[in-house]
Amino acid sequence: MSGYLGIDVSKDELVMVREAVAGAKTYRNDEGGHSDLVRELKKKDSTPPSMIVLEATGGYERRVVAALGAAGLPVVVVNPRHVRDFAKATGRVAKTDQIDARLLADFGAMVKPELRPLPSEDEDELKELLARRQQLMQMLVAEKSRLQQAVGKRSQKLRRELKSHVADLERRINMTESDLDDTLRKSPIWREDDEILQSYPGIGRQTSLMLLGELREIGTVSGSEIASLAGLAPMNRDSGKQRGKRRTGGGRAHVRAGLYMPTLSAITHNPVIKAYYQRLVKSGKPRMVALIACMRKILTTLNAMLKTKTRWQAQPKPATA
Repeated sequence: MSGYLGIDVSKDELVMVREAVAGAKTYRNDEGGHSDLVRELKKKDSTPPSMIVLEATGGYERRVVAALGAAGLPVVVVNPRHVRDFAKATGRVAKTDQIDARLLADFGAMVKPELRPLPSEDEDELKELLARRQQLMQMLVAEKSRLQQAVGKRSQKLRRELKSHVADLERRINMTESDLDDTLRKSPIWREDDEILQSYPGIGRQTSLMLLGELREIGTVSGSEIASLAGLAPMNRDSGKQRGKRRTGGGRAHVRAGLYMPTLSAITHNPVIKAYYQRLVKSGKPRMVALIACMRKILTTLNAMLKTKTRWQAQPKPATA
């Protein structure tokens, strides 16, 4: 059997195909389905997968990627644009879940994207987070069932207690899922966003991980929204007849601090940012104001790059006569 697998992910289902093998297998996209998939792939009598390829699309893939990574299986999340380019190059225009899964398996076999195994401590952390989420989900189901059964005037106190516990469990589940997303996005498996960010001149591994961890909305909101979240959007200071200068502030101080040194480097070495900074200073802007404007420009550019899954592309130099 082929060792290259493709998995097409939708909200409710996972469709798995092996490269050069007819047919497909379908699993539920929930904890039970993920367990069935891992059990199938780790059978002693089956060929161990060389690579399991999924696309980074929609967020529905994160739980199954976490389950595969926690099980020590060779999973890689690839850029959808690369897969679309591969499909065009091989003349594939039809689209079904099974066709998409086969495309991913063939992409893995022919392109062979680099695999970066999870360190053992990351595997352990994913396992613990997944187990904790499952425990909380089981408790939530049980408490919601008790809440439905608590009826009548004598049950009012009990219902208040159950509602409070349900709300607390839902909050804890959201926190666990946030921790799971952060752990996954910082892992070697989820390299797509990290690689896109690091393609920008001056953005290194530490800054990339800081942005993915501290600014989880990056790539999902507008440029003005991401600037506001980081406290880099100018705010009015007007009241009555008074008209003050526009200032930045609020937002996430860690993000601003993390972008400070890369921005200093960019105004020296990045032609686009250097020209922008010099233009602002020449127009009379204080140097710190110009620097903050450059930080905002870098952040909104990074946001657009993640939103479109596009790496940094330097602007071509103008042609000379």
